[in-house]
Amino acid sequence: MKLLVGLGNPGARYARHRHNVGFMAADALMARLGVAPSRKRFSGEVAEGTLGGEKVLILKPLTFMNESGRSVAEAMRFYKLQPADVYVFHDELDLEAGKVRVKLGGGVAGHNGLRSIARHIGPDFWRVRIGIGHPGAKHLVQNHVLGNFAKADAAWLGPLIDAMADNAALLAAGDASNFMNRVALASRGGPAPSPAKAPSPRPAKPRRPRPTSGPSQRDLARAAAEPASAKRRAGKPAEAEPAPAPSPRQGEGETKGPLAAALSRIFGRKPGA
Repeated sequence: MKLLVGLGNPGARYARHRHNVGFMAADALMARLGVAPSRKRFSGEVAEGTLGGEKVLILKPLTFMNESGRSVAEAMRFYKLQPADVYVFHDELDLEAGKVRVKLGGGVAGHNGLRSIARHIGPDFWRVRIGIGHPGAKHLVQNHVLGNFAKADAAWLGPLIDAMADNAALLAAGDASNFMNRVALASRGGPAPSPAKAPSPRPAKPRRPRPTSGPSQRDLARAAAEPASAKRRAGKPAEAEPAPAPSPRQGEGETKGPLAAALSRIFGRKPGA
């Protein structure tokens, strides 16, 4: 069994106060379950129901905020519950208006209702913190907390209260994280934004291969600057040098050397003949 407690002050004059948003949540839970406060017990209004197969007791202490712990402790003792079976819906000054956070244990942050509950059952109960926003200056806090919600707040307050009631079965099942996600999604009135994707790395620009042959750009520019005559000379094929004439073979052709003439006179014939 789970004990779901909505905090507030009893009476019509307090009904629309920001401090009474816990009462608003409890009323929405009862309406969602189709049950009404059956009787006044434990110094408060109570209603019983079932959420997701888990039996729950919804409690609105009528002791005024500063004595809420007395009512909660009575219900806990009667049903032999532990502090971890208790979920307290309350206003949270230091949370942005329209936000909901759930946590187990912790401090009381100056909240008199939480202080009273912690004094009676200890600090290890669940807190369903409903953000009402901070007015911005300490001297404005009391009038802000004990003042009515503004008309403009209806745009987020109604959807938020309904979302908590619709998803309370997750709390009863111990799934506080999923409860917060569902409430945030539903109260925004749209799908959750897609997670941002890391930008894809830009593909490296392929480098143009350097030519391995042929004239370079510098050679082409230099050729363009040369005069036409130089270009013609550069384009004319080189003339081959004439090969040296072969030396006459011995005994061939005319032999007029002094040694040949002397031999001719002595022997009367050409040498080698």
